[in-house]
Amino acid sequence: MQPGNWMADLAHAVRTLRRTPGFTLTAVGMLGLAIGAVAGMFNVVSTVLLDRLPYADPDRLVYITASAPGSGLPPELGAAPEFFLQYKEQSTLLQDVAGYDSYTSTLRVGDRVERVRMSQPTNSLYSTLGVTPLLGRLPDEQDGDRAVVISHALWTAWFGQDPSVIGRSYDISDAKRTVIGVMRPDFRFPRNDTLLWISNTIRPADIKTPGRFGLDLVARRAPGATLPAVADELTALAARLPERFGGPPAYARMIAQHRAVVRTLEDELLGNYAGPLWVLFAAACLVLLIACANVANLFLVRIEGRHQEMAVRRAIGAARSQLMRLHMAEAVVVAALAAGVAAVLTVAALPVFLGAAPPNIPRLDRAGFGVEALLFTAVAAAISAFVCGGLPALRGASPDLARLREGGRGSTRQRHWLRHGLVAGQTALALALLIGSGLLMRSAYELRQVDPGYDTQDILTFQIAPERPGLKDAPSFARFNLAFLDRLAALPGVQAVGLVENVPINESTSIMQVRTERTNAAAAEGTLVHYNYTAGDYFKAMGIRLLAGRTFSADDHGASRGNIVVSRSAAATLWPGLDPIGQRLQRRDQTAWETVVGVVDDVMQDDLQTPAEAAVYFPMVDTTEQGGRMVSSPAYVVRTARAEEIAPEVRALVREVAPEAPMYRVFTMAYLVEDSMMQLTFTLLTLGIASLLALVLGAVGLYAVLSYVVDERTREIGVRMALGARAAQVRAMVVGQGVRVVGVGVAIGLLVALAGTRALGSLLFGVQPLDLATFVAMPLVMVLVGLLASYLPARRASNLDPTESLRRD
Repeated sequence: MQPGNWMADLAHAVRTLRRTPGFTLTAVGMLGLAIGAVAGMFNVVSTVLLDRLPYADPDRLVYITASAPGSGLPPELGAAPEFFLQYKEQSTLLQDVAGYDSYTSTLRVGDRVERVRMSQPTNSLYSTLGVTPLLGRLPDEQDGDRAVVISHALWTAWFGQDPSVIGRSYDISDAKRTVIGVMRPDFRFPRNDTLLWISNTIRPADIKTPGRFGLDLVARRAPGATLPAVADELTALAARLPERFGGPPAYARMIAQHRAVVRTLEDELLGNYAGPLWVLFAAACLVLLIACANVANLFLVRIEGRHQEMAVRRAIGAARSQLMRLHMAEAVVVAALAAGVAAVLTVAALPVFLGAAPPNIPRLDRAGFGVEALLFTAVAAAISAFVCGGLPALRGASPDLARLREGGRGSTRQRHWLRHGLVAGQTALALALLIGSGLLMRSAYELRQVDPGYDTQDILTFQIAPERPGLKDAPSFARFNLAFLDRLAALPGVQAVGLVENVPINESTSIMQVRTERTNAAAAEGTLVHYNYTAGDYFKAMGIRLLAGRTFSADDHGASRGNIVVSRSAAATLWPGLDPIGQRLQRRDQTAWETVVGVVDDVMQDDLQTPAEAAVYFPMVDTTEQGGRMVSSPAYVVRTARAEEIAPEVRALVREVAPEAPMYRVFTMAYLVEDSMMQLTFTLLTLGIASLLALVLGAVGLYAVLSYVVDERTREIGVRMALGARAAQVRAMVVGQGVRVVGVGVAIGLLVALAGTRALGSLLFGVQPLDLATFVAMPLVMVLVGLLASYLPARRASNLDPTESLRRD
């Protein structure tokens, strides 16, 4: 085909479309909205999932953890410092290994004090990842733990990108540390919000007690080393740890059950987000398919309206290719205009989408409408032009010349199957999206019915980090915290106050092994339980029900009395069938026994989906042989009807009592619960919008087709009514035609949903992917929408004047 011919056809298409602004605006709007949705989701998926990690040869980076089947320990253990040394020194399949952690601590620069996220990785982290600093240098062994590398974000926000920050010392995590380097903007390991990295070197002499798990490991594989081979080698190396580092018999037994688990670093960092993002991208693609089917239907109707014109062109010698080119030119112009609309919509909507998304999705903040997104939009528009215009162009290129002799009339039944098929396809895709949204709605409902074991309303929680010479051990921190609790309780409207080391939903608890007097303390390894430290009226403030005995008194916090409170599950696990009050337990590696004085209800600690674990609560001053657990920055819990507005008064009290202490993690429990559901809520909201859009597009498509059918069959309807057909019969005829099309679409949609909803499995809670109620309710919604879309043209058909309709044509 000659380029000149195409240009002429495109110019003709522009003129033709300008004469039908209603059709043009409808087609461009529907297609632009759908292309914009796909382009926006592609931008997010590309940035988060498809872009390579910003490290050297990222495909060779692996995350190393472990399991110990049959040990009673969690499914994945992480690692301990001795594992890092063993792997780094003796592995032949790993070129480099690094250990790291992630926590929050205090950063003080002048008068500015905040609690920020930081990490203390081994100095080998940077060589393992293959990264270099923007300014300064990286830490080495001579730095000990007094050097720090800061992120580009911290350098910008706190220091105004002042290069003289290199060499200055600041109070960082309870010690004076010197800034030696600034990392590049794309280095945000292991989390997006990590602001600094403290130097750290692990030496064999540092391993006094092996088995201190909690260290994460990242490593670089040697070229050609497979994940299974690396896992096998590391399992064999770990088996030699007791021989090298010693440890108690329990440690040797755990190592005998130890199995290294190795996965790519990309899977570790992005695996939790891949499923939901791909689901949303697939939903956007389905919406685009529905929009394309709708626009294709509009083109078919448009071609039928121009049938005589095309037949005349064909009769006087126009080739089929010329007619196809005319129709495709219109589709190209519509798609090009839609691409422009899509680009504008994406630029406008992307910030809104990113603002509603969970903030912990890696690299999401880097998503933006750049060259890659613009190219994708152009490609999506080109494909849409082919999909929207291809079938109509083929139909329009073969006009029925016999209809010229019939004045444009002829059999319509054969001409309807394609339009009906497109509508059925739209219905099927819309139903699949509706069922997916319905399943997520059921999950959100089920989550909100969960009783977490505590109240979620009228509770404020926050933390402070006091630093002063008198705060040096567990008793001194206990005195400070108890005195501050008294000041909090005096605030107007406060009903109860308490504190806890790890507040539910916001923080996880640690685990330990304990023994009871019913077990052989010398031989048994004990039972695994979670533990937490509390003070004040914590249980009353949180609304955690007391089931037996009592909670802690002031005496329990002021001296080491050895009293503890256990959860219902812990009582049932440790003393099945017995009254737990007065029973005693012993922590592993300890000689002291502690007595149960109370039993409280189970608490869902991590989220609303994970079952409550057996938990033991200790007072702030406990009976450990090391002199007590130092709880330096616990979470305070304040019960008040003014939870949403009392924070400024609490800040003022903190400035009065501890002006050096930053106040951070200020939340209401209602916010924390909503935040824990954010990924599900966000996915539900986005998929719900896509489903609503698909539903509207499907209804519009059905309405447009039936309206055209009514116009096309006006003469036939007039004849029927002249022969005695009642208005109700005419309405039933048209509605029946629509329902048949919708019925076919619903049947196909159910099959699509049966195959596709399994992809939502990881997002569902309390509902199965093949939930019967959802698979019944959503098709009914689709049928009702189809009935409404069919009734409007049916009503118009029943109101036709038989005389006027017979005079037409």
